[in-house]
Amino acid sequence: MNFLKKQEKRIELTLQQNGYNIENVTLIPSNKPELGEFQYNGIMALAKKHQENPQELAKKIAAQLQQYEDFENVTVAGPGFINITFSNAALLNYGEELLKEKKWIEAKEPKKIIIDYGGPNVAKVLHVGHLRSANIGEALKRLAKYLGYNVIGDVHLGDYGLQMGMVMLEIKTRYPNLSCFQDDFKSERVDDLPISNDDLIELYPIASKKAKEDEKIMEQARNITYLLQQNHSGYKALWRSILDLSIHDIKQIYEKLSVQFDLWKGESDAEKVIPEMMEYLNPLNIIKESEGAKIIEIAEETDKLMVPPLLLIKSNETVSYETTDLATIWERKKIYNPDEIWYVADKRQELHFTQVFRASKKANILDESTKLEFIGFGTMNGSDGKPFKTRDGGVMTLRSLLELVKEETKKNMIDTIEGEEREKISEVIAIGTIKFADFLSHRSTDYIFDPEKFCDANGKTGPFILYSTIRMRSLLEKAGKREVHFKKIKGTSDKKVLLQVLNFQKVLENSFLSKSLHEITDYLYHLNNTYNNFYSENRILTETDEDLQNTWIALTKLVFEINQTLLQILAIEIPSRM
Repeated sequence: MNFLKKQEKRIELTLQQNGYNIENVTLIPSNKPELGEFQYNGIMALAKKHQENPQELAKKIAAQLQQYEDFENVTVAGPGFINITFSNAALLNYGEELLKEKKWIEAKEPKKIIIDYGGPNVAKVLHVGHLRSANIGEALKRLAKYLGYNVIGDVHLGDYGLQMGMVMLEIKTRYPNLSCFQDDFKSERVDDLPISNDDLIELYPIASKKAKEDEKIMEQARNITYLLQQNHSGYKALWRSILDLSIHDIKQIYEKLSVQFDLWKGESDAEKVIPEMMEYLNPLNIIKESEGAKIIEIAEETDKLMVPPLLLIKSNETVSYETTDLATIWERKKIYNPDEIWYVADKRQELHFTQVFRASKKANILDESTKLEFIGFGTMNGSDGKPFKTRDGGVMTLRSLLELVKEETKKNMIDTIEGEEREKISEVIAIGTIKFADFLSHRSTDYIFDPEKFCDANGKTGPFILYSTIRMRSLLEKAGKREVHFKKIKGTSDKKVLLQVLNFQKVLENSFLSKSLHEITDYLYHLNNTYNNFYSENRILTETDEDLQNTWIALTKLVFEINQTLLQILAIEIPSRM
């Protein structure tokens, strides 16, 4: 059990011994450190429930808590706030325990979680709109794994919808004599396809614009989409070749971002299970005909806004995005039987997932205990408050964003880092900068990305955390390999660092519960800011008191290892130097 939980349990037991039926006591950092380091604010509610004087009740409980050696001082303030100061000995013992441990948190129940994140469309360039899903999904996956869950990450590519029909129509318009468009075509791939991934990226917006402006072209694109879904040999081969080109590029970019998927599946993978799912759904009498299409009504009486039915089969007999997502749930249940499935996507897709989740529940596709959760996020915006774009107003690609931040990062790097090393380190710092900025706010909020602000090593930024971590590593290297222990606390600055360490486990648990990473970035900032204040006030390696020096090196090692752990969860690499 971690330190704070241990103390919360003591307060809980003390209250129970006095006849108060209470669970889940919570200690929080004090708003007034001069009164105590942590405080318990539950007495007022408890006194009201039992019709007692809160201040008298607080004094009685505080007097009993004072008997514990871990509590140096327990006082009461205001109407019944219990303020607690921990003893130096208790903190030193806890620091020593953490140094010995390789895992600093209790293992959770053995749940299996599938996280659906990434979700780029094949044949389209990865832009800033894809960044948050990849960053948040990867960090949540790593956090859940660290907490002991069995986690599977799936990129879930958009590779089967109308956009594919549009792209293939544009290719057919430009290259009508390709082998895949001939009646006798039988191959798995198109060997004479004369385009690269860059060509594909250029093709899509043109194809999309043409289809939206001309209904005849749109109808042709729909027909190709239908033929693809009916396994037309030529279109299927062209589709496979497009996937080969596009996925290779997508993987390269995700690799740069340290985003790693266990599964590289897409909407198309649901194709093979749709007939099986439909065979299950048909006897349930939940499918209705509507204007030639097949739908599932999922509206509920308590809905404040209209929730449209789920479109299962379109009137032209093609399957919808909702159908492939429903079939993906079917397949995930069949293969993995997960306890939970999380969907990390733009918050504007909430209605879509509401439809899919409700249809899944109505059809009893999953066990009743299986949890489906939509984890929505806001947009990354420019200084104008609109989605981040290039200077000429175009869509900012992930590659362009990375280059932009790399150039800003180089302004703050030391001049002795040159050539290829400068390029490599600036990229590592740039990726860390982008990720840290992406996590600073709660995931559901929109935020303004300011490259100059977020590259500043003196603010609440990725470079600040990375610089602090590198400095700690340098100090530990200079200290050499030696056995260190927590032996002595000098004053307030070193104790404040240890008090920050106490919050480590709770921060991870809170972050997991909220499915947001801002608790971790906030904690990293406060921990490192507190350590840097301690560092500037003391000369660690030249300290003559051996017990103090030993403790300070141990403290540095502990904070460095916490930084390493949390940055690894955030998928942020620590550069060799800056």
